[in-house]
This record gives sequence, structure tokens and C-alpha cells, in this order.
Amino acid sequence: MTAQARIKYEAARDNEYCLRLLEETGICVVPGSGFGQKPGTLHFRTTFLPPKDEIKALVEKMKKFHAAYAEKFKDS
Repeated sequence: MTAQARIKYEAARDNEYCLRLLEETGICVVPGSGFGQKPGTLHFRTTFLPPKDEIKALVEKMKKFHAAYAEKFKDS
């Protein structure tokens, strides 16, 4: 895969992940590909705005989503 194709693929993966997270949990994050990330380092950026006592529940929601999302690609 060429470097350009890799960048395009990773940006698409970042976008898909962030959109699914939003659709399934209501949690909005920004794809890391929009910030000039290093190749092979898929990530997102977010800001936590809920009250302090709600952050644990938010992180658990993200953890549950990520585990289910990663499971779909386990054998890929």
C-alpha cells in the first residue's frame, strides 16, 4: 500500500469510528486524522464536559463501545 493510500485508509477508519461512536453512544469526538497524526497511529481527540461525577459512566460507555467495535475487526 502506498503512503498516500495508507493515509486515506486511516482517515476513513478514524471517521467511521467517530461517527459510529456518536451514533451508538451520543459521545462526540474528533478524528485524529484531522490533526496530522503520524501514520499508523489511529486516534481521536475529545474534551470532557460532563460534571465530574458523570465522567466514570462516560468512560465506561466509551470502553464498552470500543470493545464491541474492536471485536468486529478481530479476525481482519
